[in-house]
Amino acid sequence: MSRVDLTIPDIGNFSDVSVVEVLVKAGDSVAVDSPLVTLETDKASMDVPSAAAGVIMEVLLKRGDKVSKGSLIARVDAAAAGAGPAAATAAPAATAAPVPVTSPTAAGDTVRVPAAAAAGDTVRMPGPAASAAGVVQAAQADGSVQLLVLGSGPGGYTAAFRAADLGMKVLLVERWQQLGGVCLNVGCIPSKALLHAARVIEEAREMSGHGVSFGSPQIDSTRLRAWKNSVVGKLTGGLVVLAKQRKVEVLRGSGRFLGPNLLEVNDGGAVQRVRFEQCIIAAGSESVRLPGLPDDPRVIDSTGALELGGIEGELLVIGGGIIGLEMACVYDALGAKVSVVELTPQLMPGCDPDLLRPLEKRIRARYRQILTGTRVTGVEALKEGLRVSFAGDKAPAPQVFSRVLVAVGRSPNGHEIGAELAGVTVSERGFIPVDRQMRTNVPHIFAIGDIAGPPLLAHKAMHEGKVAAEVAAGEKRAADWRVIPSVAYTDPEIAWAGLTETEAKARGTVFRKGAFPWIANGRSLSLGRDEGFTKILFEPDSHRVLGAGIVGTNAGELVSEVALAIENGCDAADIGLTIHPHPTLSETVAGAAEAFEGTLTDLYIPKKKA
Repeated sequence: MSRVDLTIPDIGNFSDVSVVEVLVKAGDSVAVDSPLVTLETDKASMDVPSAAAGVIMEVLLKRGDKVSKGSLIARVDAAAAGAGPAAATAAPAATAAPVPVTSPTAAGDTVRVPAAAAAGDTVRMPGPAASAAGVVQAAQADGSVQLLVLGSGPGGYTAAFRAADLGMKVLLVERWQQLGGVCLNVGCIPSKALLHAARVIEEAREMSGHGVSFGSPQIDSTRLRAWKNSVVGKLTGGLVVLAKQRKVEVLRGSGRFLGPNLLEVNDGGAVQRVRFEQCIIAAGSESVRLPGLPDDPRVIDSTGALELGGIEGELLVIGGGIIGLEMACVYDALGAKVSVVELTPQLMPGCDPDLLRPLEKRIRARYRQILTGTRVTGVEALKEGLRVSFAGDKAPAPQVFSRVLVAVGRSPNGHEIGAELAGVTVSERGFIPVDRQMRTNVPHIFAIGDIAGPPLLAHKAMHEGKVAAEVAAGEKRAADWRVIPSVAYTDPEIAWAGLTETEAKARGTVFRKGAFPWIANGRSLSLGRDEGFTKILFEPDSHRVLGAGIVGTNAGELVSEVALAIENGCDAADIGLTIHPHPTLSETVAGAAEAFEGTLTDLYIPKKKA
C-alpha cells in the first residue's frame, strides 16, 4: 500500500473556506485532477482536484467544515492505481485558484470555450457570461456564469432577458441552431402560419356561395414552406438581436448536469463544462413516440408535418387533441383526405363537450372519418402505403394511408438532462416539481415551462420565466395568477379560461351560466360564421366570473377579456356595463354577462317562473 495525503492547495487569499459538497467516498477510484470537494468563498465556488491517482482510503472532511491551505481532505492508496509513491506524487498539485477571465467576443455571439484550462491560464470566456468572481476551475469547468438558462424557448428566453434587465450576467444554452425552442421553430409559430394559409383558402371557398368566386387554389408547397420559414426566421432573428442588446451570451449544444453547480454542454462532440451560481431549467418537452411503429419516413410527428411533404392523398392523424386537430385543419385545406383517430370517447379531451360540437359538426362533414374511442393496434409499412389496424367498439377494418401523423401528446425532458445528478427531484413522468417561486428542491436551481408541469403552454412558460428570473435576481416574486387560458387554433377556434363546466360538475362546484349564441351577433353574421357561442360561468351569490368558454372565429383573441375579469375579481355587471364596440365579436362576451344578469335585449329570454 502506498498512502498519499490529499490536501487543500493554495486557494489565494482565503482561509476558513466552507466545504459545500464532498464529491468522493471511501472506496472510490480517482484520477489525477478528479474533483474531491467543492468549496465556497464569498466570491465563488470552486472544486479541489486530486493530486494523485488511486483508491480513496478515507475521507476526512464533511459538508460544512471550514478549511484552509494544507487542510487534509482524504487519503488515497496510490498503489491500487498501479502507481508507486514516486509516480503518485510526480504530478504537480493542481490549484483551485481563480483564473482570469477576458471578454473578446460580442454579446450574443456563440461562446466557444476551450477545453479544460490549466491553472493560471487566461480563459477566453466572454465577460458578460462570466460571474463577478470570474472563476474557471481547472480540469472541472471551462467557464463560470452567474445565471445559466438551459433552453431558449419562450420560457427560457423570457427568463434570460428579464434576468439581464435586472443586472445579472446570463448564459443561455440552446441545443438548436436557432433560438426560440420548439414553439418558434417547429411548434406554435409555424403551425399558426400554416393555419392562416388554411383559413384564407377556406374563406375564399366560402365566398363562392355569396357571389364572389375564385379559382381552385394552386398549392405550391415549396413557396408555402418558404413563407412559413420566413415567419419563423423573423422571430428567431429578432431574438438574436435582443440577446445582443441585453448582452446575454449564447452557448450552442445539449446541456446535461454533472452536479449541483456544473453543466456539461455537448455540441456535436465538442464538450464544454460551465459552472453556474444559479440555473433556470427551461428544457421543454418532446413529442411522444408510440412504440411499435415502423421506421418509415411516411410516419411523421408534428415537426415533420410542418414540412408539408405529401399534402395529397390519405392522411391519418393519430391523436384528436389540439395539436392533431390543428394539423388536420391545415392538411384538409391543402387538399389531403384526412382521418382522425382518438383513444378517448371525445375529441380534445378535457374540453367542454358543448364547445366541441360546432367544430366536430364542421369537420365530420369534411373529413373522411373521425374515430373516437378507438386505438391503433398496428402500422405496417407496405409499398403502396401504411396499413393501419384499429381496435374498439366501432373500429373499422384495417385501412391503407399515404401518411400517418402521430400527435398523441408531449413528454417533458426531465430525464434527458441529468437533473438527478444535480440533486433535482424528477417525477416518473419527467416533470420537475417547483414551488410558487419556481424553485426546485435545490434552492439555486429553478424550473419553468413544460418541464415544470402542465399545462404545457408557451404563455404559461413565459410568465414562469419572469418569476424565476426575478427571484434569482433577489426580488420578492411568486406565481400568483388565477387562470391560464387555453386555445385550440382549429376552424372554428375554441378557447377557455378559468373553471370549465366539466370541471365544475366534477368538483360539485355550484355555478350559474350566461350564454350568447353568435347567430345573434352582427359581426359573426357578416363573416358568414354563425356557429359559435360564448358562455361564462358565474358564482351564484357574488356573480363573480369563475370561467368561460368560447367557440368561433378568433375565440383565442376574445378569451383574454374573461381571463382579465377573473384575475381582477369582476362580476357580471362589470362586464355587461362595459361598453363594447359594435359590431364586434367581443360583444358576445358582454352578451353572455347580460344574459346572466337578465338585461339582454339582443335576444328574448323568458324569465323563469319562481
